[in-house]
Amino acid sequence: MSKPPIGNRKLIRAINRSAVLNTVKTNGRISRTDIARDTGLSPATISAITATLIADDLVQEQAEGDSRGGRRPILLALNPKGGFVIGLKLAETHTVGALMDLEATVLAKRTRAHAGHSPEEIVTSIGEAVAELVRAVRIPKQLLLGVGLGVAGIVDGEAGLLRQSPFFGWRDVLLGDMVERVVRAPVYLDNDVNTLTIAEKWFGAGQGVDDFLTVTIGRGVGLGIVVNGRFYRGWRGGAGELGHTVVDPNGPPCGCGKRGCLETFVGDPALVRAAREQGLLVSNPQDLVTLAESGGREARAILARAGQLLGLAVADLINLFDPQLIILSGEGVRAGDWLFQPMRESIGQQVMPGLAQDTEIRVDPWDDDAWARGAGSLVLRELFESPVHRSPAVARA
Repeated sequence: MSKPPIGNRKLIRAINRSAVLNTVKTNGRISRTDIARDTGLSPATISAITATLIADDLVQEQAEGDSRGGRRPILLALNPKGGFVIGLKLAETHTVGALMDLEATVLAKRTRAHAGHSPEEIVTSIGEAVAELVRAVRIPKQLLLGVGLGVAGIVDGEAGLLRQSPFFGWRDVLLGDMVERVVRAPVYLDNDVNTLTIAEKWFGAGQGVDDFLTVTIGRGVGLGIVVNGRFYRGWRGGAGELGHTVVDPNGPPCGCGKRGCLETFVGDPALVRAAREQGLLVSNPQDLVTLAESGGREARAILARAGQLLGLAVADLINLFDPQLIILSGEGVRAGDWLFQPMRESIGQQVMPGLAQDTEIRVDPWDDDAWARGAGSLVLRELFESPVHRSPAVARA
């Protein structure tokens, strides 16, 4: 009988290691016997893999479990301090950063305003943010597993390439390589909505869900896609530009160059513009929500109209993808039911019969750490994800 190629043996070992590590992560505390049962791997294989995971400080032995007759088993658990990751969200005017442990717990966070808007100036600011976070928690540099960077726009994560930035007007910037040279750690780059979707998949509502979508609303409208347990980014990383699907070809001009894109009706700038056209004194979307909550009919009508159009878009997504779950996230969830009740009514009217009732729609509470936590999950995914599902070249280390 011929031996399997060496490359195949390495892949099988990596797949088995991932299966064991994820089983420990998912269960919290678990015995080697139960890991073997859950994974289908032999006790000898489990012993060998867990020994390497313990040696690498990724897994630790904890208290003994209940006896089922015989010796009480030693329980294994993820070692949250076995490594650390940094997540950075590159916003229009600032960078939000968070340092997290292996359980995605935020240990320190920083926000730095941009000193300029050239790639070189932004990368310098990113390097300073990373150094501040490492100093804040006082971790040994060798325990920094990597830096995840979430950016708006069209991103080729495998190449570390920001193809197009709506904030800065950049095109074809090798941002991953530039940041890596400064921070001296592996850097993982992706669209910011994809990073939130990854966080949901590994640590949030998407755990155990093979088909779900994340829709973000705020300055724009974004979409993260998980199909059959795999992240879908499209051929060149541009999948998910939901905000630039055209609602009205004769509508307001959009920053992308078209007219009547969804985000020209639903995004934060669109809501503020619509309010001012109605003579309302608002300077930001929260002012509009406050007016709606205090009984303002015009404010409520503006949010309702946006909700109806958002519902049309979400109904199209349900008709196209038939997802088990849709997660609504982003700063725009501040609008609450003034936006989401009209959205749900619109979905009910537009979805194909038989699909709406099988799709859970969940609005995630929003906090300022979410974008950075999502970016950090880019690195954590590399630790936990099976090589079967991994892109061929994501980091440039």
